Amino acid sequence: MRVNWNYIKMFIICIIVIGLFAFSNEKNDERRVSNIEILFEGEGNLFVTHETVSKLLIQNQGSVKNVPKETLDLNLLESALNSNPMIKEAQVFVSVDGNLTAKIEQKKPIARVQNSQPFYIDEEGSYMPLSTNYTARVPIVTGQVERDNLRTVYKMAQKITRDDFLKKHVIQIHQYKDNHLSLRLRQVDFEVYVGDLKNLDKKINNLKAFYKKATKDKILNNYSKVNLQFDSQVVCSKS
Repeated sequence: MRVNWNYIKMFIICIIVIGLFAFSNEKNDERRVSNIEILFEGEGNLFVTHETVSKLLIQNQGSVKNVPKETLDLNLLESALNSNPMIKEAQVFVSVDGNLTAKIEQKKPIARVQNSQPFYIDEEGSYMPLSTNYTARVPIVTGQVERDNLRTVYKMAQKITRDDFLKKHVIQIHQYKDNHLSLRLRQVDFEVYVGDLKNLDKKINNLKAFYKKATKDKILNNYSKVNLQFDSQVVCSKS
């Protein structure tokens, strides 16, 4: 009977490779976390600090430094970070050489509700607490605003964020009991009454046309109220 040495060689090589792989995995799991790196994505303004992130990691896992990689529950660490109301998304991973990295994407505020318990409205229309570390320059929201009913104000804040003219000039959104809105602009005294959000794009275009002409004629300060709720015209009340 002839022995096929090629098959035997291949079998031995496979055994060796599997053994080396298992040994490498075991050594990798035993490797201890040597360094913790916290990276903030996006804008440089930090609503949540490196210290806060570090505390969240420690509170839910104990000390993460100098512990074996295999003992870390990365899903638990990510859940702990994502539970922070200032964090939009967190990713935690460990490199081959034992470096633990936490990538943090913060929520982005687009308006600030000014009531007995102030808070931000983020870019997805959700609640976001104020930060002692940084204050965002966003329009102030006043009036009848409830934390669990931000839909109307959020849509107006979204429009302001995406429109260069509004982003430059609007400093305040006011909501009435009927959910109608008015705006306050920078460097003028009049109120801009928007009403409901029907035909909002047309109303804003009417406002831009009025503002441009009134600026040219130097009569912006002659008015106390500018009403946009009529389709084809801007109705102004004089001071």
